[in-house]
Amino acid sequence: MAFRKAVKGTLIGGGAVATAFGLSQFFEYRKHQARLAYVEAQGELKVPFKDALPTREEQLSTLRNTEEFDVLVVGGGATGSGCALDAVTRNLKTALVERSDFSSGTSSRSTKLIHGGVRYLQKAIMKLDYEQYMMVKEALHERANLLNIAPHLSAPLPIMLPVYKWWQLPYYWAGIKMYDLVAGSQCLKSSYVLSKSKALELFPMLKKDKLVGAIVYYDGQHNDSRMNLAIALTAARHGAAIANYTEVVHLLKKPDPKTGQEKVCGAHCRDLITGQEFDIRAKCVINATGPFTDSLRKMDNQKTANICQPSAGVHIVIPGYYSPDNMGLLDPATSDGRVIFFLPWEKMTIAGTTDTPTEVTAHPIPVEDDINFILSEVRNYLSPDVEVRRGDVLAAWSGIRPLVTDPNSKDTQSICRNHIVNVSDSGLLTIAGGKWTTYRSMAEETLDAAIKAHNLSAGPSRTVGLMLDGGQDWTPTLYIRLVQDYGLENEVAQHLAATYGGRAFEVAKIAQVTGKRWPIVGKRLVSEFPYIESEVQYAIKEYACTAIDVIARRTRLGFLNVQAADEALPRIVEIMGKELQWTEQKKKEELEAAKNFLYLEMGYKARSDQLSKTTEISLTAQEIARYKKRFYKFDKESKGFITTVDVQQVLEKLSIQIDENALHEILNEVDLNKNGQVELDEFLQLMSAVQRGQISDSRLAILMKTAEEGLDLRGPVSVDRSGGGV
Repeated sequence: MAFRKAVKGTLIGGGAVATAFGLSQFFEYRKHQARLAYVEAQGELKVPFKDALPTREEQLSTLRNTEEFDVLVVGGGATGSGCALDAVTRNLKTALVERSDFSSGTSSRSTKLIHGGVRYLQKAIMKLDYEQYMMVKEALHERANLLNIAPHLSAPLPIMLPVYKWWQLPYYWAGIKMYDLVAGSQCLKSSYVLSKSKALELFPMLKKDKLVGAIVYYDGQHNDSRMNLAIALTAARHGAAIANYTEVVHLLKKPDPKTGQEKVCGAHCRDLITGQEFDIRAKCVINATGPFTDSLRKMDNQKTANICQPSAGVHIVIPGYYSPDNMGLLDPATSDGRVIFFLPWEKMTIAGTTDTPTEVTAHPIPVEDDINFILSEVRNYLSPDVEVRRGDVLAAWSGIRPLVTDPNSKDTQSICRNHIVNVSDSGLLTIAGGKWTTYRSMAEETLDAAIKAHNLSAGPSRTVGLMLDGGQDWTPTLYIRLVQDYGLENEVAQHLAATYGGRAFEVAKIAQVTGKRWPIVGKRLVSEFPYIESEVQYAIKEYACTAIDVIARRTRLGFLNVQAADEALPRIVEIMGKELQWTEQKKKEELEAAKNFLYLEMGYKARSDQLSKTTEISLTAQEIARYKKRFYKFDKESKGFITTVDVQQVLEKLSIQIDENALHEILNEVDLNKNGQVELDEFLQLMSAVQRGQISDSRLAILMKTAEEGLDLRGPVSVDRSGGGV
């Protein structure tokens, strides 16, 4: 009965959408032909900064000294950067300011997917919602374009949908096939059905019980903050004046000569690095500030109503062994109805997302409840053989989605990700809502509205097919040339090619000689990740101003492993300090700010809370005795605590060499009261957390266990061997 009902619903929904689908395909074809007829070829666009970008100081000078811009974009996320690129390629004099760093907000904290939205298509079919259907169609078109214009930063990714009930197989298959059908000629690869055995072969971590099969479909995946940066840098190369760490203090207005009504004519800005304030005059100001949309709208008019309803989405990163290298997983029906993605990303596994109402903040913090919710859902569809431990969470972050408010909606899960373009009475343009994938079409629509509202002289959008920075000279085998020409490690070369595209050679040219036989150049920031020191120098050319910019957005180290990022920070600050001529005090401040960012925004706090003074020591008497014995092998004087000196002495007996600074870091992870020593109760709390799976990779626990085993193997030295008694 359930099977017939599901199939019947699918057939009726599919038939009802067929007419709309056919019409939309026809109109899309006509629209595409019109675009091809009017949009000039990419080669005809002027690129004044094809080789070297202007420095940030030069960009600020342009912003201060230009009499009037055609367009001023406020906001350096994906949408704001897209607006700047669309404007400048229409030959409009363009400026962009961002209060923090490019992609510092929502655009760097996504699920890393370029997708049309499978669940939105499901809603469109079940509710016969043509608007949602067209939103999915537009997103699928943009998905294809984004994969084309930034091939180094994006790629198709197969995603598996496991099926545990027989009646769901035709239901889900029909829905996924419709997804392929809507994509049309821009379908990445055709979806397909897998048997139970084949599904387990491709995704061996899956729970076997009751599994009847799986469906695999394709979406795109990208490095979101690097993609955002590529959009902004492409705009800068085409002549847009862009500046991060430049906030809008208030909007400038002047009376309209015809009506006398006050009109927005620019913004009074402050450079947050130097504190200098200046005016930027522009014919049109575009508000593309994401979650902060209403803040800028209220600068224009205090009485304006809010149009955004922020929603927090938390993601976690766990080790790469939790998922296959090139296969994601979608759980379409979690315990509370939310969708969870489980995806390989940057050789790790990313899981998320939650969807809960939140307050707008520039520094969202992932909360333990959301992290545990994701872990709980992951356990539901992974094999019992795979122990999903809280301690395996290497990083966690929260991103704020700027959803457009639907007054009829009872919760944020049912809010459509559609965008709106609004022009206020004073001429301020606002682009709000939408999703990462559709940033380009949103920007095009926004500029069309700006041109119409402000009578700007410009042609049609030229960003379809416009290659983003680094994409022009990229090839799948580019990394081989990096290995051969510069002597980089294979893994490092692949990373550089996938991050910088054709500009990877610029990073390789400034890489330091290692002094080893191999690799010849490219000193890593941390041993287990392919990020190298020359990337820090190059990041400054990409407008990085702080250590956080480097660990969070120029590289993704902070998003992948907070402890590794923390370990790399001193060297990053040292390199940046030399390049930017920082004082010792400035270096100290940068280091502290970056550590605070990792602690609060990247999940280190949630992680360290697993090992706190309030942690219950849930060990048996036998286990406590065993761990006390281990502890006192290091605390020879029975002081009740151990220091780096105590550990160093034991390691020297075993001929183990560890750098003193590294040893200090290892103990500091467990030193809860930060008094420079690890006390017995702190050690027992650590071992209790390890036992419960809350902590999985404590360097101190592993080091002390290894040392204890080494000491036990040595045993007492005999009189004959010691030379005693002779």
